[in-house]
Amino acid sequence: MKAMILAAGQGTRLRPYTNRRPKPMIPIGGKPILEHTVERLSQFGIQEIAINLHYHPEVIQNHFGDGAKWNVSIRYSYEESLLGTAGALKTISDFFDDTFILWYGDNLCDLDLPQLINYHKIKSGIGAIVLHWREDVSQCGIVDLDNDCRILRFLEKPSPEQIFSHWVNAGVFVLEPEVLNYIPGNQSYDFGHDLFPKLLESDRALYGYCMHENERMWWIDRTEDLQTVIRDWERG
Repeated sequence: MKAMILAAGQGTRLRPYTNRRPKPMIPIGGKPILEHTVERLSQFGIQEIAINLHYHPEVIQNHFGDGAKWNVSIRYSYEESLLGTAGALKTISDFFDDTFILWYGDNLCDLDLPQLINYHKIKSGIGAIVLHWREDVSQCGIVDLDNDCRILRFLEKPSPEQIFSHWVNAGVFVLEPEVLNYIPGNQSYDFGHDLFPKLLESDRALYGYCMHENERMWWIDRTEDLQTVIRDWERG
């Protein structure tokens, strides 16, 4: 199985920490967020990884190189202009020849990947979205699930009167290559705003994988979150 990590964003809400580096390269526990993700993927046998780049791409390339240090092979995809979370996949569509993992590069989580992959196989949908329970959902994509955890609705960054759920998109997906057929080329296209609603409108089965108590998620939306996350990570 292959994986793609999204690392092209500018992290403007985390300046000055992102003045000279992409958000995924902010260190937590002595190493960049992105390195934690690469290590986790490698730990579970995922050896081919694609990473998209845009903002200070050299910082990521100089740190990871070809990925050999982590027993993986890394392919880089540079974006002259940002293509959005889903549009980033279209430019390297030849990379996706089977079921794959999509992981947001600024996501720091302790996830049971084999359990997630097995869940996706059992559900047999076009994709499974990892979900995390969160009280403040104003900056998140929220989902409405049926009794089988099939996603009925997806709404990005709801206003207070629009909130119908506290299960939010955690930024890790298992997807089938068919999703690329729903992504237009040469334009910015987003998972939450564009692709997920389009898949639901097309009656394609998307499922939610609700994180378990032994799986943790750390949010770093704003500068004030950073020290809290660092302290929590160090406590284990």
